Amino acid sequence: MSSLSRELVFLILQFLDEEKFKETVHKLEQESGFYFNMKHFEDLVQGGEWDEVERYLSGFTKVEDNRYSMKIFFEIRKQKYLEALDRHDRAKAVEILVKDLKVFASFNEELFKEITQLLTLENFRQNEQLSKYGDTKSARNIMLLELKKLIEANPLFRDKLNFPPFKASRLRTLINQSLNWQHQLCKNPRPNPDIKTLFTDHSCAAPTNGARAPPPTNGPLVGSIPKSAGFPPMGAHAPFQPVVSPSPNAIAGWMTNANPSLPHAAVAQGPPGLVQAPNTAAFLKHPRTPTSAPGIDYQSADSEHLMKRMRVGQPDEVSFSGASHPANMYTQEDLPKQVSRTLNQGSNVMSLDFHPLQQTILLVGTNVGDIAVWEVGSRERIAHKTFKVWDISSCTLPLQASLMKDAAISVNRCLWSPDGTILGVAFSKHIVQTYTFVPNGDLRQQAEIDAHIGGVNDIAFSHPNKTLSIITCGDDKLIKVWDAQTGQKQYTFEGHEAPVYSVCPHYKESIQFIFSTAIDGKIKAWLYDCLGSRVDYDAPGHWCTTMAYSADGTRLFSCGTSKEGDSHLVEWNETEGAIKRTYNGFRKRSLGVVQFDTTRNRFLAAGDEFLVKFWDMDNNNILTTTDCDGGLPASPRLRFNREGSLLAVTTSDNGIKILANTDGQRLLRMLESRAFDGSRGPPQQINTKPSIVALGPVSNVSSPIAVNAERPDRILPAVSTSVLAPMDPSRTPDVKPRITDESEKVKTWKLADIVDNGHLRALHLTDTDTNPSKVVRLLYTNNGIALLALGSNAVHKLWKWQRGDRNPSGKSTASVAPHLWQPANGILMTNDTNDGNPEEATACIALSKNDSYVMSASGGKVSLFNMMTFKVMTTFMAPPPAATFLAFHPQDNNIIAIGMEDSTIQIYNVRIDDVKSKLKGHQKKITGLAFSQSMNVLVSSGADAQLCVWSIDGWEKKKSRYIQPPSNRPGTLVGDTRVQFHNDQTHLLVVHESQLAIYDGNLECLRSWSPRDALPAPISSAIYSCDGLLVYAAFCDGAIGVFEAESLRLRCRIAPSAYIPPSILACAGRVYPLVVAAHPMEPNQIALGMSDGKVHVVEPLDGDPKWGTTPPQDNGAHPAISAAPSAATNQASDQPTR
Repeated sequence: MSSLSRELVFLILQFLDEEKFKETVHKLEQESGFYFNMKHFEDLVQGGEWDEVERYLSGFTKVEDNRYSMKIFFEIRKQKYLEALDRHDRAKAVEILVKDLKVFASFNEELFKEITQLLTLENFRQNEQLSKYGDTKSARNIMLLELKKLIEANPLFRDKLNFPPFKASRLRTLINQSLNWQHQLCKNPRPNPDIKTLFTDHSCAAPTNGARAPPPTNGPLVGSIPKSAGFPPMGAHAPFQPVVSPSPNAIAGWMTNANPSLPHAAVAQGPPGLVQAPNTAAFLKHPRTPTSAPGIDYQSADSEHLMKRMRVGQPDEVSFSGASHPANMYTQEDLPKQVSRTLNQGSNVMSLDFHPLQQTILLVGTNVGDIAVWEVGSRERIAHKTFKVWDISSCTLPLQASLMKDAAISVNRCLWSPDGTILGVAFSKHIVQTYTFVPNGDLRQQAEIDAHIGGVNDIAFSHPNKTLSIITCGDDKLIKVWDAQTGQKQYTFEGHEAPVYSVCPHYKESIQFIFSTAIDGKIKAWLYDCLGSRVDYDAPGHWCTTMAYSADGTRLFSCGTSKEGDSHLVEWNETEGAIKRTYNGFRKRSLGVVQFDTTRNRFLAAGDEFLVKFWDMDNNNILTTTDCDGGLPASPRLRFNREGSLLAVTTSDNGIKILANTDGQRLLRMLESRAFDGSRGPPQQINTKPSIVALGPVSNVSSPIAVNAERPDRILPAVSTSVLAPMDPSRTPDVKPRITDESEKVKTWKLADIVDNGHLRALHLTDTDTNPSKVVRLLYTNNGIALLALGSNAVHKLWKWQRGDRNPSGKSTASVAPHLWQPANGILMTNDTNDGNPEEATACIALSKNDSYVMSASGGKVSLFNMMTFKVMTTFMAPPPAATFLAFHPQDNNIIAIGMEDSTIQIYNVRIDDVKSKLKGHQKKITGLAFSQSMNVLVSSGADAQLCVWSIDGWEKKKSRYIQPPSNRPGTLVGDTRVQFHNDQTHLLVVHESQLAIYDGNLECLRSWSPRDALPAPISSAIYSCDGLLVYAAFCDGAIGVFEAESLRLRCRIAPSAYIPPSILACAGRVYPLVVAAHPMEPNQIALGMSDGKVHVVEPLDGDPKWGTTPPQDNGAHPAISAAPSAATNQASDQPTR
């Protein structure tokens, strides 16, 4: 087949996909063999449609083609066979064995015999190699990972896994261009051509009266926009755009000047060849440009380009389904459905909004005008404001009259600004109020705006001019934009013919615009140019509708209810102004206006029928529902937090229920524990036990850093996975502590120094190796049931805790010894060493989020191991240079940041075996990498003691800084430097042998601590505890220091004699931890990887479950870093170590 014929097949595939002929699309993919749709293949495998799986594969390869193909078919048939055995369907299993698997016997007879023997077992899991086989769903997912790798490696699939990059609706565009050309060749071109078929060439009939139609005009066109008639609809889909000859006075589309490069001007509403259904309004129509100002400039050329694209329905991206939205690995278990908290607001809740950074801070507005701020983890209402007019004298007369007539007022909407420092409140009468939110939970009045006549129905924040603005809409049919700081009006948008119900600001390619909806069902869009709306079309239901984008800004949704109670949840094709998908599940007529929200770029939720209903964005049918244990109103209001781990839902008894998933429950437990410990109040004096030696008042703490009130990032840190716990209201930057009380606490507080093994619980992990090499990397698995160590000899060791009477949870503990685990095949998990000395190499390791795979290197190639079988899945990045640090991208496990020995950082895509970017900025090898998803950055550290910040979006360097030596160590620092983000994703722990330091997102050092006094030796490793409250540091003399994460004050010292057996201390000389690992769920448990190859697990005694006591506060204040557990794992992929 010629290349043009091949391209035609791709055009047809795109057309069929856009017309929703899904089955035909996949049939053509298979029959042509040009494009292997991985997403469709994944869906078939996950659905267990094995016949369809093989039928689809048959269009691209056969069993006998090559070893990759053979392995692909074998894995599929083996899985089908195991599922039949798991269902105890012996007859089906025998059929599969004979018909499907016997073909492989000639290649590996022993394997076929072993598979046959599974029929004799009551449960095939009795076979050692299949003992870890889970449920069907997880087994299919694991197999999919293997199949993808085989398909990508198979040369028969080369150039078939990516859909060609061409624009949407390309086939329609070509046909439309042909129609334009045919119309230009007409002898008697008519202004309103009548095209009824594509089967024959178009030709306009001659005029019946002998008159001749005006010829096409090619010169510049100036004047008002015509209301041109188009071709009549052709069939049900009417896919082609109107084509007319404009009058000499017409503007060519929306352009200020005509485009001289266009060969023909017989096109209405856009350049030639742009396709759009004539009965579908474009999302952004022609601006209503006054005829007296034909040369008005828009925002910029970029904005013109964007509006053109959105108007005519031609995005730059390919819209083929196989390439539009990448597969998302979230499952139903990620939805927050478990009721974990119930809050009593006391009045009917009208609006909810989680803080954008502090994930458990909830803003609430009520029907009596009150607003409240809740810390849902501790169930504490940390702020509350009743409604009052701040300055009645500055209010307009209509507002004063309205308040005199009826003082009742309700909150219509309340929400946080993007950075969470400001909150806005829209009221049912005229007013918008904004507050600043300060770390101690206080709300300070900022601006009061008499915004609209009547109710203010919605507000939103945006940055149209690089400064924060607040957008309002109201009963007066207007949309207004105000400076959020001063309350000065910036823009007014007129054009709606009914009260405006909601606003939804957004931006594309730096172009800012606003969608608005009115209660007559009209949707409009506006640029910040006061030139009228660019959109005018109808929302489903023709009444109250709200709009929202997915978190990544790529997908637009709306949800609304008609006056009759019919509710509609839809996804829009914003480039065409058409509904792309309608979600099912609203079976009854709603009793109120249905509210909705989105999360994780994957799920939708709406409150209806006394339930919360969930949808997958890519599936029209309802996914699941929950009644939240009852008590919901007919149409409850709801709101996700940013990470999607919590969902706030209003109740019929003036309360709020907080639903959580597993991560959310863990987060709430951590914060509840902290609140119970009284972390909000001033430090309490706790008497230490007599057996713990007191070293006296703490003196090894650096001076507090003065807090700059103009730097909110120093005071109010951001949170990614969870929230900072509430602050002590007394600890504002400008309030001095009571010197008398504090000085008394300093005098009476004693540092806990643990020197005896009777005062903690320490477990030495058994090892069969008689001469173990030093442990250079150590980490807990994310589920907390195992420890993985990497020795300097490039060999990994895995200890697993088992469930039992003494350990019913199966979690790691110092009370029960774990099992040194190895697969039945007896192989060791050993890194490639490149024929060098692994003892001299810099080792690195990273664990996947589901604990299935580990990526590791010891001076040679980077190896990817299967954690169940210890087998090497693949290797890559052969030295030189060698890899020295590994970190998974937080949003895509296929992307890895790899620090290199030559001081570069390579951004590597494992799936396609390609280096996306190579970052240069360090002078020596990379020794640390840490991602911050909330700040969208990668921070690197090197043996040059330099820190660099890189943007994740374009991988450009944003900032760099060398860490400063402590006062007792003059000269420039060198040596391994490690970094780890706090759970708030803003504060950064920096570890060097000379110091511990906390930096903010701008690489400003907030506080530091250097070895001295009770801990004088160099630091070998340090890490945050899982709740972010502590920092554990190991020292080269064997001591362990436990520090307060907020202040870096030392609260406990653990001497080596407390956890190292005396026999080892006597024989081995100096033994010390090279690496410390923090448990992912138990904040007071750590593991230590030692220089003599041993591994110890250490935790406090049951009677005293914490390390030491909280040290007193010095005069002055520190910027606060509070507790926040991590979503998946608390530790960096490589632990800070020397």
